Amino acid sequence: MGYLWATGLVVVNLLWLALVLLGLPGNWLMVASTLLVAWARWDGSRPAGEQMFSLWTLGVVVALAGLGELVEFLAGVAGARRGGGSAWGALGALLGGLVGAVVGSLAVPVPVLGTLIGACVGAGVGALLLELGSGRRLAVAVRSGVGGGVGRLLGTLGKLAVSVAIWLIVAVAAFWP
Repeated sequence: MGYLWATGLVVVNLLWLALVLLGLPGNWLMVASTLLVAWARWDGSRPAGEQMFSLWTLGVVVALAGLGELVEFLAGVAGARRGGGSAWGALGALLGGLVGAVVGSLAVPVPVLGTLIGACVGAGVGALLLELGSGRRLAVAVRSGVGGGVGRLLGTLGKLAVSVAIWLIVAVAAFWP
């Protein structure tokens, strides 16, 4: 019965992993699924170290999910700042990335690709517009916008790497506690 739970969890978490590319909270859904299975499989007659998931494994998975969000959140902001942008450019990259992800999902009918393109372009345009709106020169605003777009792309790829790590840790722990 344990292998059935483990297999189901690994498959469900693989679906949640794919959601990360859509800008959705796939990491937290993997954490929630893992915690739910850990709770369902908990045997009070056995020590914590002999459960399907140890408390250490669960703690690491939660910490990694938080790290993934932080990487994605800060990458576009850092990219805009690295491109010479101000705090306005950083804010524009953050807001533009969120709006762009939604617009890209609707405008480009290719799953994952539309969302990713929209988020990157949105971060760049958001940084550019808020830099121009704050009185910065066009050249500075463009550099900030490019930095915001590239930063958003790198942030998404960084979060995806963290997501893969979460998936692997849970998959290994589910089958080999």
